[in-house]
Amino acid sequence: MERPHSLYFRYQGHGQLVAKPAAYVALTPGERLLNRIRATVFGRPLSTEEEIGERLSKKKALAIFSSDAISSSAYATEEILRVLVLAGASALLLSVEVAIAIALLLTVVSVSYRQVCRAYPGGGGAYVVARTNLAPIFGLIAAAALLIDYVMTVAVSTASAIAQIQSVVPAVYDIRIEIAFVSISLITIANLRGLRESGNIFAVPTYLFVGLALAIVAIGAIRIIGGTAAPMAAEPDAVSFGTEGLGVLLLLKAFAGGSVALTGVEAIANGVPAFKPPESRNAANTMTAMAVLLGILFIGLTVFAVQFGLRPTLAGGPSIVALAARTAFGDGSALFVTFAASTALILFLAANTSFNAFPRLAAILAEDGYMPRQFSFRGDRLAYSWGIVLLAGVAFLLLAAFGGDTHALIPLYSVGVFVTFTLSQVGMVRHWWNERSAGWRWRMAVNAGGAVLTAIVLLVVVSEKFVDGAYLVVILVPTLVAMMLFIKHQYTRSNRELAVAPDLVVRAPHREQRVVVPIPGLTRAVVQAINVGRTISDDIRAVYISDDPVSAADVRTTFERQVPGVTLVVVESPYRALSGPLLAYLELLDAAWPPDKREPITFVVIPEYVARSWWERILYNQASKRLRRVLLGRPHTVLVNVPYRREDPALFESALGAEHADQ
Repeated sequence: MERPHSLYFRYQGHGQLVAKPAAYVALTPGERLLNRIRATVFGRPLSTEEEIGERLSKKKALAIFSSDAISSSAYATEEILRVLVLAGASALLLSVEVAIAIALLLTVVSVSYRQVCRAYPGGGGAYVVARTNLAPIFGLIAAAALLIDYVMTVAVSTASAIAQIQSVVPAVYDIRIEIAFVSISLITIANLRGLRESGNIFAVPTYLFVGLALAIVAIGAIRIIGGTAAPMAAEPDAVSFGTEGLGVLLLLKAFAGGSVALTGVEAIANGVPAFKPPESRNAANTMTAMAVLLGILFIGLTVFAVQFGLRPTLAGGPSIVALAARTAFGDGSALFVTFAASTALILFLAANTSFNAFPRLAAILAEDGYMPRQFSFRGDRLAYSWGIVLLAGVAFLLLAAFGGDTHALIPLYSVGVFVTFTLSQVGMVRHWWNERSAGWRWRMAVNAGGAVLTAIVLLVVVSEKFVDGAYLVVILVPTLVAMMLFIKHQYTRSNRELAVAPDLVVRAPHREQRVVVPIPGLTRAVVQAINVGRTISDDIRAVYISDDPVSAADVRTTFERQVPGVTLVVVESPYRALSGPLLAYLELLDAAWPPDKREPITFVVIPEYVARSWWERILYNQASKRLRRVLLGRPHTVLVNVPYRREDPALFESALGAEHADQ
């Protein structure tokens, strides 16, 4: 025999059921249509049990979590050259040394984050490391810096992708904001569909870019070794050589500009739970693969640019990486066009790193009480929907505010990431000192050296980019920290107010109760609400507020004849207000209560007519909505909504009571 629960639930034990898909079936035509649209756009809903099947292999994870770091090779070299060109042609030769120095820093940081992946498999990266080993405030500083940097990643990557398209189609410059909106929207939808599907979408352009970029580096190496490398003719809109002196400050500024190559490195450590088991090892190996690829591409493209005399161009001109592809593959060749397309795609998709890391970090913060709890909610496709949507909106507004200009956005970039690098590595030093497991000395030495290096780089980046826009990040980080502390304070206070003492045994209520039913007249909805009120307390009264004494008298006559045993209170409202007189009447009831007795709980039972369609909702229940707004939060007051559905008249008939049925 089939159990009554079997259609909707799976029985797990006494008092414990698990909902089946049938329990989620929409009941109205509008809801069913909305569900079909959502399933088409985002895919069918996934159960929590299917989460393990959505985990990422190393190949897909490399495409998802490393696209930001790898794609930075498309503009990091250009940022170095754009600074050194101010000191003349000979200064450009030092760009290789600057790139090597940044690559060495990348090595130290990636080794450090390999250790973070293994030590903290739950994800969270620098936030969790700093919070656990230093202090919660340092964790919040790291989190705020990361959140800002993830937003910047989306904006900078999108702007740079559009710049790559401009290298082939200059007319695109005029519609760059529109293209940015469409691309961010598409990436948002892809991520709302879930990790595995976004991995399938993003893997092809990522690996295509890596393959063709390595081909450019290889072609350049062959020509350089063969002695056939020669400087190319300068572009008409190339930046002119300057006459500024080549000093330490200029080199530091070039280093600060090229350090954008390290952005996105920490994303893998934040997303360890997204990997297939064993999560920590797979994440650590993916980190190493990403660092090796980025180092080869970054140094290789920089050497190529120097050896072939490539110079950055003015706004709207071709990028350095596009000039490198033209030199290697030939202008207008199929490989050149393919590389330009793959570069634009990977830069668009580099934003995907943030779309995976930002929501996960926001979810961890929400679980710790530092962000609104909605950010820990996972949608139908097991994606952190709130974080994804928020990131998309803020990033587009930022990009639009800066006119889609990569070079205007760059000064705001990389400050946050070096804050997190430094705090993470200082936290890992403390971690190894406390744990002292096998190999802790050399691990602590690596993290200590990395902390010193990234702290120095942080000072360089802030000082060199402060006037150009980095001051905004310096202001935003403490602002976000203050906001998160405020949210934490609110949650802590509410938890304290709602907490039940562990030794309290909940029994039947001993506090007196009374019921007030605000009515618009005598209707079936009112009758149902009154009978619900009767089940709560014998002390019940209906309140009719009117600005017309004649109609009020008619209502009293009808009510007293048809609803015996319930007191009707008529409140005349000469100023035609509804909420104020009801609140005043409730205050009057409180004041009339004996002062030596504890005030009772007042149940305000509000009758509500359930409209059948969306447009009917505009016509009904506006007064009840106003009452709910003003009564919500009133001391010792409980609101009870009693919906009346006209398609089920049996509810009304049963509400009339057995006495009426007998008659």
